[in-house]
Amino acid sequence: MQGFTESLVLGAGGLNIGDMIIQLVFFLGLLALLGKFAWGPLMNMMKEREDYVANEINTAEKSREEAQRMQREASEELKATRQDAQNIIEDARKTAGQQERDILESARAEAERMKESARQEIEQEKEKAVQALKDQVATMSVMIASKVIEKELSQKDQEALINQYIDEAGEER
Repeated sequence: MQGFTESLVLGAGGLNIGDMIIQLVFFLGLLALLGKFAWGPLMNMMKEREDYVANEINTAEKSREEAQRMQREASEELKATRQDAQNIIEDARKTAGQQERDILESARAEAERMKESARQEIEQEKEKAVQALKDQVATMSVMIASKVIEKELSQKDQEALINQYIDEAGEER
């Protein structure tokens, strides 16, 4: 047996194979224990950490996509709002232009109505004046005729009398 022991020990300060085998057995036992009690929980923890990181990445990606979607919607709403504002401004311009035309047309119609009313009033006053003049001429004619009948006048006296009545008629006006 001594040969066997010697074969297990190499040299005087050499390696002891028995110790190496025992250490190997302990190391494999330690690996088995670590595999059973430490490796599983360690791998589970690593898997959980990996899942957590992946979940955070997915959440961040979804948040980024949501932010982009919201930015697009806000941009579209802003564009629509600007278009609505432009339409409102354009409608206000059209309405103002139409109101301006309506006011001008109304003013023209009122001016025309006033002119027509003034023409009618002038025409009525003219007719009254002509009628009054006719009445005066008729009255004067009657007066002249009565004076002529009362006294027979010479041609010269008759002209003087007519001129006198015409002057009197001019003063009454």
